[in-house]
Parts: sequence; C-alpha cells; structure tokens
Amino acid sequence: MDLIGLIPSFGSALWTLVAFIVALSVIVAIHEYGHYIVGRWSGIHAEVFSLGFGPVLASRVDKRGTRWQIAAIPMGGYVKFLGDSNAASGKDGDAIEALSAAERRRTMHGAPLWARAATVAAGPLFNFASAIVIFAAMAFWSGVATEEPVISDVLTLPYDGQTLRAGDRVEEINGVATPDLSTLVEVAQMTPPAASVSYLVVREGQELAFDGPPPYPPVAATVSPHTAAYDAGMQGGDVILAVDGAPIYTFLQLQEIVKASDGRSLALTIWRAGEIVEVTLSPRRSDLPLPEGGFETRWLIGLTGGIGFAPQTRSPGVIEALEIGSRQTWYVASTSLSGIWNMITGAISSCNLRSPIGIAESSGAAASQGLDAFIAFIGLLSVAVGLMNLLPVPVLDVIWCFTPMKPWPAAAPATRRCGF
Repeated sequence: MDLIGLIPSFGSALWTLVAFIVALSVIVAIHEYGHYIVGRWSGIHAEVFSLGFGPVLASRVDKRGTRWQIAAIPMGGYVKFLGDSNAASGKDGDAIEALSAAERRRTMHGAPLWARAATVAAGPLFNFASAIVIFAAMAFWSGVATEEPVISDVLTLPYDGQTLRAGDRVEEINGVATPDLSTLVEVAQMTPPAASVSYLVVREGQELAFDGPPPYPPVAATVSPHTAAYDAGMQGGDVILAVDGAPIYTFLQLQEIVKASDGRSLALTIWRAGEIVEVTLSPRRSDLPLPEGGFETRWLIGLTGGIGFAPQTRSPGVIEALEIGSRQTWYVASTSLSGIWNMITGAISSCNLRSPIGIAESSGAAASQGLDAFIAFIGLLSVAVGLMNLLPVPVLDVIWCFTPMKPWPAAAPATRRCGF
C-alpha cells in the first residue's frame, strides 16, 4: 500500500515535515502515555498530558482531573505531574510544601522511590513494547516463509525467454539440487553470473526444464534514504543492466563493483518499467555492523538486493510473531548501542550520527516508499527514542543513522542499510 496515495503531497519539503510530525507524534504519544498510565497506577496524579508545546489548540479535562491537550508546536510532548514546576518535571517546592501529606504522596517528588522509578522507566519501555508490536504486525502482514522451495511471486525482469511462475517448486538451479528454501536462496545467491541459467521445476505436477533469468538479479529491492542511489533518483524495482557500459547479471556483481570503486563515479544503465534510464552516482563510505560484532567500513550506494522471486509464505501465530518482533527490536537496539560505543572509542566516524533534520528527511523518505516502509521507520525510531531516554544524551540529537532492518523470514537474506 502506498502512503502517497493516502495523503496528498504538496512538495517534498512539506511532505517531509508532515511525515516527520506524524512519526514523532505517534512515538511521543506512546512514550508519554507510558509515563502517564504507570504514574497513575502508582498513585501519582498527572495534571497535564500534552501532545506538542506552546499555545494550546484543543483540550479537555477528564474525570480524574487530567487535562489532555494538543498544542501548536508538534515537536514533542510531555506529562506534567502534580508538584511539577514545568514540563521538564522540575520540582515546585512552594506548591509541594502547601500540600497535605496525602496530597504530597500524589506528586512525582513525594511518591516512593519505586513509584518514581517505575513512572520514569515506563516511557522508554512503552517505546520498546510498541516497536515489538509494530514488527510483529509486519510479520503478520508479510507472512513467514515456509521451508518448501515453492514460488509465490516472481519479479518482472527484462527477459524474453521462459521464466519461473507462481506455484513452481524449484528442484535444481544449474544442476544443483534445491531441496528446501534455505538451500534455494543460497544456491540462487551463489550462481555464477550469466545471461541465463538452467532450472528444473515441478509445475502443475510435471517436471519441466528450461533456461531462465539469473535467480539473484541486479534489482533494487529497496532504495535506502540519504544514499547515493536515493539522491540519484533510483527507485525500488529498478533493474541495473550495466555499469560503465559493461553488462551485469547478478546483484553480487554490482556489490563487487561498488566495493572496489573507492568512491569513483559509476554510470548505471537501468531498466525501469520498460524504459532505459541512465544514472550516474558516486558510492559513499559507510560503517556497517558485522554479525560477530563491530563494524566494517565499505563503499555503498544504498541498494538492497534480493532473489528474483518471493517464496511461499504462511501466517505466523501470535507468539511466533511477537518473537520475531522481539528479535527485531533487540537487533536494532544492540546495533545502535554498538554503533554509539564504536563512535565513542573512535572505531567509526561520528558522521554516523543523525541530526533532527536528518531524521525528518528520513521520515519523508520512508513515507514516500510506502506505508509498510513508513510503519517500519516508526518502529525503528521508537526503539531509538526509548534507547536514548535510558542514556544521558539528548533524545533526538543522537539517533543512529543505520536503519538496521533484519529481513522478515519471508524475505531473502539481505540487510537494509543507509549511507550518510
């Protein structure tokens, strides 16, 4: 589903601002509600729950005496508890002194330590919980791949011969057996570059052998925001036919060319929905997380590849989806912490920090790529905000520039990364 089709676009700058406000408002509302509800359960009274700062646009007071309001500057929010002098929960000593003992117990500053600690911790914990739910919902949306090497969908490629079809069970690629999905993906990725490869499939109960397009084609599955490819106008679904005039047939070829470029300009010939487009871009240096920990500096253009077909999927159960969401949340948090530590120690560049303007631009870029990308971005940003609230740093001044999304089990093994 395309978010652009749901919300009108009035120019890139306004679109970026709207997307940022929506993303930030959702995350802040969840964060502040965590403070509010746990504070209420702990016996601490909230006087104001505000989404935004500055002049109040609309408000209402509930039966508990809490004023719920929307303010004019949608750049955050706050909960003001009884006894607070301001939105930052400063202590209003004079006001607290005038309260009775029972009333002081209802203030943040007069509550027991356990109640204060629980209320403060609830904000980031709600951010983490919301990220888990978002990633779990995305697992429901996309499904979980079965281990059967059965095709559910095939990419449209500029290939005139016979191709795989939905429902095909792939038995062999270039004579190499593919008994399960994991082997199929591995064989697809490691197949040598060629204009075509041989397939053996079971189609409608019959074995069929034919030559078809490479199984790991040089297709842009996604284009990461703030990268060379994104700035050059590349789009998801673009098929790279040649680099500097030399034809390429697999995504691994493209990766090797970019890796060896040392940042020099590359001329890409692209097939896009039946048209040929010429694009020139220069790879950018980026620090990437390694599976075993630490980071590797490489040249990137900001494209994610994938196998040329989608595997058969199934709907996960609730527990399985929550496990997927939890693993994704942990991956984002642990990678972010590792990145911050490596920047502190000087192992990688501090250019990997993203400013509030950069975050806003990422919001707009994610929204322009579709509703699913925008929701995933909200999940990522929710983890980042929750994480930063546990550290002694400004919340929105330090957000790790990676969008370190692990692929859903239904996807091909690939990592979405962004440059700087």
